[in-house]
Amino acid sequence: MQNLEQILEARKIHPTAMRILVLKQLQMSEHAVSLNELESHFEQADKTTLYRTLKTFQKHKLVHSIEDGTGSVKYALCDENCECMPEESHLHFHCTRCSSTFCMKELNLPEVKLPKNFKPYEINFIVKGLCDKCSV
Repeated sequence: MQNLEQILEARKIHPTAMRILVLKQLQMSEHAVSLNELESHFEQADKTTLYRTLKTFQKHKLVHSIEDGTGSVKYALCDENCECMPEESHLHFHCTRCSSTFCMKELNLPEVKLPKNFKPYEINFIVKGLCDKCSV
């Protein structure tokens, strides 16, 4: 298993202390996290620094963003070989009780056939309901 610095370097991201801490927090999370959630884990971190870190991770395809309809973008780690192409998209599940958003990577989206000359850059498919912890 790669260490955190190797994961960053594999995506051509210069490892800094903050980037390593953010990556570690994303790995420990069971669901996608918003900027505000991430900020709550770092008392001394500046929100702008955290935002820039997430945007760097997204630019280098280490994380993908999820717009789950809550008005707050969430971020989740990509798979090792992910290139964040529309054909690699997967379903996301948003729990309406606990507000957690989960990647359902095992559930690929059906192929989207668009009219001629339409080119998708991103596909976002959200299912809303109760997660396994909230439904019992």
